[in-house]
Amino acid sequence: MPQENVEIVRYSFERFVETGQPAWDTLHEEIEVQDHDILDAGEYRGHAGFCRWLEDWQAGLPVYSWELQEFIDLGDRVVVVLLVKAMGRGSNVAIERQDAMACQMHDGRIVRIDYYNSRELALKAEEPA
Repeated sequence: MPQENVEIVRYSFERFVETGQPAWDTLHEEIEVQDHDILDAGEYRGHAGFCRWLEDWQAGLPVYSWELQEFIDLGDRVVVVLLVKAMGRGSNVAIERQDAMACQMHDGRIVRIDYYNSRELALKAEEPA
């Protein structure tokens, strides 16, 4: 099952990078997103919450791209390492950094995403209770 989890997450992220649209069939209807990179981030639950998280994220960095670099199998979690290239709103300052998301899997779908601003933080994070 772990390798299957990696393939599901890979498909989900590749589809988003290619189309800008989430692969809804890979996201649990009660998905929870915890963004550890947005100050005062709200609670993001369900498909509507997922969309709100994307809007909040994109509001700070309106011009961006994600380059998928690595998918790390941790059993029921898959860490996705990505290179974020963006332009700051108003400042037009170019930003390039490596971020990571820890995706918790349940029954073949992503049930939780924890967004971190580094690979190391995502790998050290404990599995949610």
